[in-house]
Amino acid sequence: MVHIWTYSGGMTLQPTSVPDLNTTDLYGDQNNTNGTDCPDMYDWEWLYIGQPVYILLIAVLGIMFNVFVLMVFCFHKKACTVAEIYLSNLAAADLVLVSCLPFWAVYVYNRFNWPFGWFLCKVVSMGIKMNAYSSIYFLILVSADRYGVLVHPLSHGRMHRPKYAKLGCLLMWGFGLLLSVPTFVYRVEDNSSDNITQCSLDYPNHTVQLVFDGMLFVFGLIIPISIISFCTVKIIQALKIKTIERFNAERTEQKATTLVLAVLLAFLICWVPFHVVTMLNGLVEAKVLGGCHLEFVLRICTQFFVYLAFFNSVLNPVLYVIVGKNFRKKVCELFQQWKIRKPATSESSRSLKMSSTLKTLL
Repeated sequence: MVHIWTYSGGMTLQPTSVPDLNTTDLYGDQNNTNGTDCPDMYDWEWLYIGQPVYILLIAVLGIMFNVFVLMVFCFHKKACTVAEIYLSNLAAADLVLVSCLPFWAVYVYNRFNWPFGWFLCKVVSMGIKMNAYSSIYFLILVSADRYGVLVHPLSHGRMHRPKYAKLGCLLMWGFGLLLSVPTFVYRVEDNSSDNITQCSLDYPNHTVQLVFDGMLFVFGLIIPISIISFCTVKIIQALKIKTIERFNAERTEQKATTLVLAVLLAFLICWVPFHVVTMLNGLVEAKVLGGCHLEFVLRICTQFFVYLAFFNSVLNPVLYVIVGKNFRKKVCELFQQWKIRKPATSESSRSLKMSSTLKTLL
């Protein structure tokens, strides 16, 4: 049976047989029919083996690294700064994403046969969609905070408090959850194919699909990138001035800002290509763009850029260690903290044992 690979703006491709041409994705787009006559120009069998291995590798590393980051921020004796509160919530958002990936690895390995039921189909897809929105909005909070600290330190002082940072994070989680509700509502199990259950989005019509694709592009890329770009330019300008003036009191803030800029750059490199390809695929779906060569190139690019986006969830914790001097200091202090507690605990347990022994003897 001939297989054709189609795409409808999501995070992976689905092989289907003519004339069904159903597509499914990892991220949030419709299961529809696409009447393209383009021949299949590539052997996609590698997908069933290569993707699950890569996805599981990202999941294992991402869970380990992000749990480590959260442990450092949560168990350190000193309270988190405002920037650290934002970065810890970013790590939590990345943890949500990588925790959902093993389900999708099994799905791909089963040749896109979903074995986990309708509820997990909705929840896993919603978790991935929520991460895409929440991550970039946490970065907006981070960049806005750095902008206020370095560019407007006097007027920003009152808002630069942990309680306001926690409130902002709570609002961003709620906003990401709200924007991912359509994924939960329209994600369904599709049993139309013989002996195959697909986890796909089923929007009522193309207009609804275009609306939600447009929401992803506007709220997931255009607005955040505009805000982050403005803040980043101002931050870099302020850092140049601070470097010239060499204020010792502000070196800590400059170190935190360097880490933030590295995280922002990593996010842009990992996620912008995905959003651009998603937009181009939306234009192909809307018949604005077309051509077999363009569709083939977009299919190839989709595979690489999806995995580049996933890799961001592993890259952030690595950046904390490599770039974040304050984070490395916290790690060392936490290890020393645990070393001090262990002997104290062992000595107290020994004294308890001795006292209980004396009581039995007496």
